[in-house]
Amino acid sequence: IRRQRQMCIRDRNNSLMSIYTGKENVESKKRNIEFDEGKHHRAKLGFILMSTDLAGESDFFDMAPKDIGIHITRLKTDDFTTNETLSRHIDFMADAASRIQPDTKPNVISYSCTSGSIIIGEEKIMQEIKKGAPYAIPMTLVTGVVDALNELNVKKIVVGTPYLDEINTLEAEFLINKGFEIIDIQGLNLETGVLFGKVTPNYWKKFALEIDKPEADAIFLSCGGIRSLEVVEEIENIVNKPVITSNQAEMWSCLRRAGIKDKISGFGQIFYREGNKIKYT
Repeated sequence: IRRQRQMCIRDRNNSLMSIYTGKENVESKKRNIEFDEGKHHRAKLGFILMSTDLAGESDFFDMAPKDIGIHITRLKTDDFTTNETLSRHIDFMADAASRIQPDTKPNVISYSCTSGSIIIGEEKIMQEIKKGAPYAIPMTLVTGVVDALNELNVKKIVVGTPYLDEINTLEAEFLINKGFEIIDIQGLNLETGVLFGKVTPNYWKKFALEIDKPEADAIFLSCGGIRSLEVVEEIENIVNKPVITSNQAEMWSCLRRAGIKDKISGFGQIFYREGNKIKYT
């Protein structure tokens, strides 16, 4: 048995203090430890972002209410955004979902790419997320967009994107198939995700005002990798109609699907809506 060794000194109150020498066995006292449900006890949301996304992560943390956890993982992404490169994301979806805090089990996990959601398909993505994280509600960004537009009773929209027109064409077809009338859709024809994130918020405001039409019920600024959230309320105040951005709509829908009904200021009209028109599956 190892012999315990202690050295003693006197403190200012002249009482004995023991100093650990590093050679004796440590024996901690038994304590009545206090536990709770953790820092993010209300809900935990997981997001699968592109490796090229420069906007989504900060957007989600900015919008998160108190005691809501935000968990991020990223998909390896070619920095050349085309229908072909976006379609490859599905190969890694289940693995990405499995890596988002599996021990704490997020309530919702969402694939955070508007164009990728459209090109691959909502159902196919959700099936892969469910494979990797069977405990979570699976979501896609574009599902949240449709949820938000329906919640606001929007029928006619104008759409602004950073995408190439081959992607814009598929997005227009997708939204029409969802029951919306496209008054106009305009893209910036940028090729890379990094460039998407470098377009200034002020430019997104100018672009939104340029493409708006009086007959449109709402403006939709499409893409999770753009910095449009920062100016959404400014645009709404000017045009006097709802403005939907990808990250805003996705976050709102994920919160509502997780049972969080908080009304949050600063991020557009949608955050004052309960989510009563969301179709839960």
